[in-house]
Amino acid sequence: MSVEHSLLGKDTQYPTQYQPNVLFPISRAESRQQYLHVEGITQGKDWWHVFEISWLNSLGLPQVAIGRLTLPANSPNLIESKSLKLYFNSMNFTQFESQQAFVETVERDLSNTAGGKVELQLFQVDDLEISKPQGICIDDLIPERLSEHPDSTLLKLDPATTEESVEIELYSHLLRSNCPVTGQPDWGTIFIRFQGKKPCYRSILAYIISYRQHNGFHEQCVEQIFADIWQLLQPEKLMVYATYTRRGGLDINPCRVSDLSWMPEPIRLARQ
Repeated sequence: MSVEHSLLGKDTQYPTQYQPNVLFPISRAESRQQYLHVEGITQGKDWWHVFEISWLNSLGLPQVAIGRLTLPANSPNLIESKSLKLYFNSMNFTQFESQQAFVETVERDLSNTAGGKVELQLFQVDDLEISKPQGICIDDLIPERLSEHPDSTLLKLDPATTEESVEIELYSHLLRSNCPVTGQPDWGTIFIRFQGKKPCYRSILAYIISYRQHNGFHEQCVEQIFADIWQLLQPEKLMVYATYTRRGGLDINPCRVSDLSWMPEPIRLARQ
């Protein structure tokens, strides 16, 4: 079923009874067709922070928490964000005998929708720490040229590069793209860990900026960035991790790695 049949961008009634059938899967396969040969394109995780979680305990008293969902990147489907918001809202007045029963219900429903094992970790509302970015920020550099749409030809190696392999960690707060259904802007910070011949930092910044008018889901944008860097700059190892800002009580944080030893721990930044 295509995303046009989802509730994204439509006026909806928020359910007050548990409704797992509101969850809407979106196949990952179509957007990955051109990247099937790219090593690591299905390797990684999508982390979601869910800031509006509430249910009733065995006494009928409301409980609240912040949740971190982990979806495997090799699952057949991602989950459409508005349907996930509606799903969690449908549990606000549902009674569970324990917190563990709530977690098990969520993991079962989301795993069925994604087609892979989804995990939920709950945090007390004051316990999810804010991290600071690590690495080299490239936002103050001046690109040689800009593009209004994603353009992989912007990516270049450093003109002074040698055959020597380097390992670098870069980040930029300037990632912006648009929801492909509603057109609403999505803002994020992107982290790139790279081992290979030294890339031109200005070219990477220009390439990131070129997404500002691009229509694509968070996961699809990260996979396109990963694939373009992998194919154009030919690193030995690569990690691309984007931490998107919150919308509708949710933030989405996709990460793709060519080598599982480079899989980072999930973080939450101040903008989220």
